[in-house]
Amino acid sequence: IGGGTTEVAVISLAGIVYSKSVRVGGDKMDDAIIQYLKKTYNLLIGQSTAEAIKITIGNAYPTGEIETIEVKGRDIITGIPKILTIDSEEVRKAISEQIRIIVDTVKTALEQTPPELSADIVDRGIVLTGGGALLKNIDILLREETRLPVTIAEDPLTTVVRGTGKVLDNLDMLKEVASPW
Repeated sequence: IGGGTTEVAVISLAGIVYSKSVRVGGDKMDDAIIQYLKKTYNLLIGQSTAEAIKITIGNAYPTGEIETIEVKGRDIITGIPKILTIDSEEVRKAISEQIRIIVDTVKTALEQTPPELSADIVDRGIVLTGGGALLKNIDILLREETRLPVTIAEDPLTTVVRGTGKVLDNLDMLKEVASPW
C-alpha cells in the first residue's frame, strides 16, 4: 500500500501468479481527510496536515479506543485561522472508501488465485508492505475480511525498494518471475 497505488500480488514458487494495481493509496486517504474536514467543518487544511492526522489517529478498523487530535487550518467562510478537535472515528469514516477499495482488491486477488495455491495462502497468509501498511488496524481489518493470517513486513517502508534492489542484482531472476508485458 503505497502513496499513489496499491499493488496486490499472489506470489508462488518465486513467480507472480496474479497481480492487480489500483490507484488508491496514502495520498488518496489524505485527500479524503481534506475533503471530510472541508465538508463537515468548513476547515481548509493542507496535504501535510492531512497526512499527520492519518499517521497520528488514522485507523482502518474500530477497536473501541477513540483518539483525538487538534487540527489547525483556515475557516473557508471567514478566512480566519481555526482550531478544532477531531477523533479517530471521524478519520476512519473519512478514509473508509479508500480502505474498502483496498480490501476488495485483496479479495479479488484471492478469488482469482488457482485453487491449488489456496493451501499455501491459508498457511502463509498476507504480508503488507509500504507506508499504508502502517495505518493502524489495517492488518486486523484484512484478517477479519479474509479470515487469513495477516502480517506487516518488518520494515514496510523499505521492503519493496530492497526487493527491487535484489532483483536488479539478479536480472535473470526478473525474467523468471515477471510476466511478459
